[in-house]
Amino acid sequence: MTQNKTSSKLYSIIKSATATAVLPVLFIYIMIAKPDYKLMNGLAHIVLPVASWVGDVITWPVRIIGETAQNIRELSNLRTENEELRVRLDEALKNKNECEIAILENQKLAHELDVVQSQPRNTVIADIIHDDSALHHSTFFVNKGIKQGIEKGMAVTSTDGILVGIVTDVAPGFSRVRALTDSNSNIPVRIAGSEVYGFMQGNGSSLPTMGFFSDPEFQPSRGVKLVTSNISGVLPNGIYVGDMENEKEVNVTSPKKISRVIILQFDTQDEYK
Repeated sequence: MTQNKTSSKLYSIIKSATATAVLPVLFIYIMIAKPDYKLMNGLAHIVLPVASWVGDVITWPVRIIGETAQNIRELSNLRTENEELRVRLDEALKNKNECEIAILENQKLAHELDVVQSQPRNTVIADIIHDDSALHHSTFFVNKGIKQGIEKGMAVTSTDGILVGIVTDVAPGFSRVRALTDSNSNIPVRIAGSEVYGFMQGNGSSLPTMGFFSDPEFQPSRGVKLVTSNISGVLPNGIYVGDMENEKEVNVTSPKKISRVIILQFDTQDEYK
């Protein structure tokens, strides 16, 4: 029973499609064999829409395939463009990083040049070539020595003008510097902007300690700035040393954090500005 119904429906569809396909043929036959314009005009309102629908049905697979192919081409083009843009973006980011690195290097060099120009004429720039820290001792070597006019007792600062040590030994091509954290380091300092004096003693740790102060009523606190004092005739006056971490300990610049230093070549009685 079900098979008969299916066959009947299929037969009806075939009849409808055949009739639809015959209509354009009949219309063409009337136009050629018996050109009745009134009849043709009436049929046109029926045949042309039907013919258009039949054409759409017949060409639908072709149009779908064409549109799909066009979409595939556009997608392929978009992927290609995206890959090209991604390559260009990577190159742009690389160039940006290189530019930023170059700018930072230029700023650093310019800063170091400004520091050198602001120092007294008799200064020598040196590179740290070896760190000889061990136990309670903290010393390092620089690549300048007797040939460059370096002598024992000269002050050594960072390129920012912060005291980092004192020259203790000199050879023709290199020198040894005792860092402020060395247990044998004991330098006279004063509170910046005052006449309160004291001594800063290295202890082998990263934070040297303060000894006595000349003013017993002075209460040291965090952030107080210390500069060198020439009361003992060992160092020039006024070199920035560091800040008080608390009432006893001082934050100083560690040689491990820098690679270049400035050696000051002038008499210890000269004022450092």
